[in-house]
Amino acid sequence: MHSKPGQKEPSISIKFVSAGLAASVAEAVTIPIDTAKVRLQIQGENAVLANVQNGVATANSNVQYRGMIGSMITVAKTDGFRSLYKGLVPGIHRQLCFASIRIGLYDTVKNFYGDDDVNNPKVIKKILASCTTGVLAVSVAQPTEVAKVRFQADGSRFGSSKALDAYISIFKNEGLRGLWKGAFANMARLSTVNASELVVYDMVKGFFLRKKLMDDEFPLHFVSAFGAGFATTVIASPVDVVKTRYMNSPQNTYKSAIHCAYMLLKHNGPLAYYKGFTPNFTRLGLWNIVMFMCYEQLKRLFSSFSSEH
Repeated sequence: MHSKPGQKEPSISIKFVSAGLAASVAEAVTIPIDTAKVRLQIQGENAVLANVQNGVATANSNVQYRGMIGSMITVAKTDGFRSLYKGLVPGIHRQLCFASIRIGLYDTVKNFYGDDDVNNPKVIKKILASCTTGVLAVSVAQPTEVAKVRFQADGSRFGSSKALDAYISIFKNEGLRGLWKGAFANMARLSTVNASELVVYDMVKGFFLRKKLMDDEFPLHFVSAFGAGFATTVIASPVDVVKTRYMNSPQNTYKSAIHCAYMLLKHNGPLAYYKGFTPNFTRLGLWNIVMFMCYEQLKRLFSSFSSEH
């Protein structure tokens, strides 16, 4: 992602730290919307679980959550207002790990692959770089994703509100495989998210800077982030739904993420892949705006500190 003209390029360590902190702020702002999204996505799951063995198709399941606002209200009424923030701690753990790697290392990997000319952007190499950092992030930090999803779906299953207890519980009951459950599905999702989120942001921002239509300031960051959020939601929603269902499912429910996707289609229909689309878009749009605007400012702040010493 391009630096302001005349400004020194921030170091890898500055980008790494800035990405993790910016993503943590965005996570804290958007976690209630994300909780509503998770509840919408797993709605109807009981129909699949009850019929996964006998193959009975059940598209008409009982509906508890309706829409983003309705889902947030229902969660607050039935589980308490604080339940909207279930998963915040593992969510921040996740962002400090995931975002630091997938966003903080993106420019370095992109340059390594040969996309280092601002005036001659190479889309394929940008996509390759984003997929690389996405896969690396999942390989390292998948347990934080599993704990976050399960807390949001039903935090009471751990008998504690502490994130550490969630990790211990998952490890005791399911072993290391449980902590990395859905890793391949999440690699697919995060690679897709990165390839749309980072590449779209990079391309939109680069276009406006090259054409000198906007300066590298808040308005450009906002426009680029909004475009990235919308593109990411459209492309990644089906993968996100399957990832959420698969990681939240009991042991031996699905043979694989692909089997989960097939059973979801069979029992809930094709529209199930876009369950929670509105809260997902609202969250991703807001998340991208908050994250990228914080990220750009934190990079400048830390760079100014380092230049003074």
